[in-house]
Amino acid sequence: MSTMQTPDVLLSISAAATVEVKKFLEAEAVDPTIGGLRVAVQPGGCSGFKYSLLIEDKPAEDDTLLAQEGFQVFVDPFSLQYLNGIQIDYTTSMQGSGFTFKNPNATGGCGCGSSFSA
Repeated sequence: MSTMQTPDVLLSISAAATVEVKKFLEAEAVDPTIGGLRVAVQPGGCSGFKYSLLIEDKPAEDDTLLAQEGFQVFVDPFSLQYLNGIQIDYTTSMQGSGFTFKNPNATGGCGCGSSFSA
C-alpha cells in the first residue's frame, strides 16, 4: 500500500465530531488503526460541490492519511485541493443534528450547509 502522508494539509475535526466519528467506527466494527473516516468532495450539490463523509475499512492506494485523535482520515487526491484548512464540527439544534463544514476555500455556498463553490 503506497498511501501518502501530507502534514502540510490542515484539516481539523472538533471534539464533538470526533465523538460521533468514533461512534460510527464502533457501530460498523471498523478497526480505527486500519480503517477510518473518508472526507471527500464530489461534483454536485446546489453550489457545484458537495461534501461526503464515509466510514471505510482501509485507505485507497492514492489516499493522503491524516491522523486524528483515535482514528485516521482518508482524503483522495481530487478532494485534497478543496479541503486544506477545513473545520468539521458536529452540531445539534432544534432543526436536527449533523456534521457541519467551515471551508476557507469555498467562494460560495447555499442554505443546506453541505454544498459549496470554489
